[in-house]
Amino acid sequence: MRVRIFAAVAALSALTLAGCGGGGAGGSAASGTLRIMAPASPGGGWDQTSRTAEQALKSAAPDRKVEVYNVPGAGGTIGLAQLAGEKGNGNLLMTMGLVMVGAIEQNKSKVTLAETTPVAKLTEEYEIVVVPADSPFKTLADLVAAWKSDPAKVSIAGGSAGGTDHIVAGLMAKAAGVDPKQVNYIAHSGGGEALNELLGNKVSAGVSGVGEFAEHVKSGKLRALGVTSAQRLPDLDAPTLKEGGLDVELANWRGFVAPGGLSDADKKALTDLVTKMHDSQAWKDAVAKNGWIDSFQTGQQFADFLSAETARVKGVIAELGVVS
Repeated sequence: MRVRIFAAVAALSALTLAGCGGGGAGGSAASGTLRIMAPASPGGGWDQTSRTAEQALKSAAPDRKVEVYNVPGAGGTIGLAQLAGEKGNGNLLMTMGLVMVGAIEQNKSKVTLAETTPVAKLTEEYEIVVVPADSPFKTLADLVAAWKSDPAKVSIAGGSAGGTDHIVAGLMAKAAGVDPKQVNYIAHSGGGEALNELLGNKVSAGVSGVGEFAEHVKSGKLRALGVTSAQRLPDLDAPTLKEGGLDVELANWRGFVAPGGLSDADKKALTDLVTKMHDSQAWKDAVAKNGWIDSFQTGQQFADFLSAETARVKGVIAELGVVS
């Protein structure tokens, strides 16, 4: 069966309200310091997107102060819970995306996207499957053969349980004839942690966004076994998963939400600011450099996308059984 998932998701999360480090409710989006929360550890896709946005915003609006901070844990649901506690704060954005829907299922989150303000969908990105440079797995077929022989012995590092990387591993297993529930998936709160496991030869393989691993593939520290795109990607020496015998395609996505309870003026100010960032040369250059796909949406269009894709991805996760 051909499996394709383009996009997805949604919503919500965890309990704790650990300190957000500033920016109380009621801040106006028209002025003051704009804070961008990356709800994961440094080094991963949300962190990379947040810091890229920070630099592009500074270029597009040089008079506006922008700062990024990290709130790692539980697939972004800890950060989401903090965002919910910032109701009415027009000076706060949170980077989020497909990963959150699985984390919401995994953590049985009581916080939902209904308690946030959708601002913009920014990018899509394909996933890449890699192994350490000296791995015995030279091709995807080698990995699949070992998987079929003993799934428990093939450890795969990636992001949060139930997130995009986990879904990719589950789809690959299903396409290979391996029970997705038997996948030995090692979850991490950020791409940097998974990368360290790979570079230290502590895991068999890794799955992440192309932008997180591409430079290490080009430097020879990692070997790419496949990408989740329909065709090979430019400037990256890697076959597609289909070329390697697994009929799987998937595009991850990322965007911004703000706290709930914003005034119409603050919604417009944030949307206008992010639109200005999107239109800047600095952002366009970063999108091209990171191999991202521009998929910009704002307002009701983005809100409708979140609702529709949440239901779709929940169904995929349930089918694959990748959430305990």
